[in-house]
Amino acid sequence: MKFRRTLLGLAAAATALGIFSTGAMAQAAYKPEYKMSLVLGPPTPWGQAGKIWADMVKERTQGRINIKLYPGVSLIQGDQTREFSALRQGVIDMAVGSTINWSPQVKQLNLFSMPFLMPDYAAIDALTQGEVGKEMFKTLDKAGVVPLAWGENGYREITNSKRAIKSPADVKGMKIRVVGSPIYSDMFTALGANPTQMSWADAQPALASGAVDGQENPLFLFTVLKMQNVGQKFLTAWGYVADPLVFVVNKEIWASWTPADQAIVRQAAIDAGKEEIVIARKGLIEADKPLLKEIAGMGVTVTSLTPAERDAFVKATRPVYDKWKPTVGADLVAKAEQAIAARKK
Repeated sequence: MKFRRTLLGLAAAATALGIFSTGAMAQAAYKPEYKMSLVLGPPTPWGQAGKIWADMVKERTQGRINIKLYPGVSLIQGDQTREFSALRQGVIDMAVGSTINWSPQVKQLNLFSMPFLMPDYAAIDALTQGEVGKEMFKTLDKAGVVPLAWGENGYREITNSKRAIKSPADVKGMKIRVVGSPIYSDMFTALGANPTQMSWADAQPALASGAVDGQENPLFLFTVLKMQNVGQKFLTAWGYVADPLVFVVNKEIWASWTPADQAIVRQAAIDAGKEEIVIARKGLIEADKPLLKEIAGMGVTVTSLTPAERDAFVKATRPVYDKWKPTVGADLVAKAEQAIAARKK
């Protein structure tokens, strides 16, 4: 009997030791620092998204997970379109990434770049916070990353050095810098412009010299980069596309964390995303749109389109919308259109 109790005691001790060892090994498997890729750093809303998330994770895991921000996609030599592939390969541990930049690898993400699909912020929310957003996360998971939450880079507006843009005819012949995604070249070609794809590092001197006439970006970048100093004297708020951001983690990194820490990182991403969306929309959701007033105060001619003027752009880019529908997925586009039609304004 005594011998049996001794055996039981040894078994219990071994089990306890095993549990301890497993826990210690899991903790030991944690990296001292995790690399988070961002295109933009603070003080932009995009950079704030990364900082808020990293700070929350460090605090809530009591320092078990430390995250270092790498803005300017510096982990991949500044090539935004390589970010998603680098995430899958483990070159990057985590990211707050753009649906535009990842769309070459995940074609469904082109949904958000369909011209004039999302007429207002309620339309963006209807997609990201509804069934379309859930479906997009399943797609991203299959593509090789762990998606956790949505953020926002904002509506992309057009600026130029030549004239106020109120109709497609006003864009004709202009050389416009666009992001490296084919749908953008298609849209500006449809408007009669000459789109040119280049990195932002190359775009700034090109705008300053007049080699390029205009560009399209969220409005916060206009003020952060003082675009009026590189010849951008005309701005049109046309809201032709919006760019949601996605908080993701590399799959192997995710699997190396305990379920408790996974839950903490996920909730921190959701909380950071909500906080960042408020920052991204600041100055634009108010009736008097103070951000537009601020830009006008810099000596820039600000144009807001009437519904009829906007409709002319919608019609001019409709062939691009129809061309890209099969690439994105006709069912997904239909689901998005239905969600937007049913949105609460």
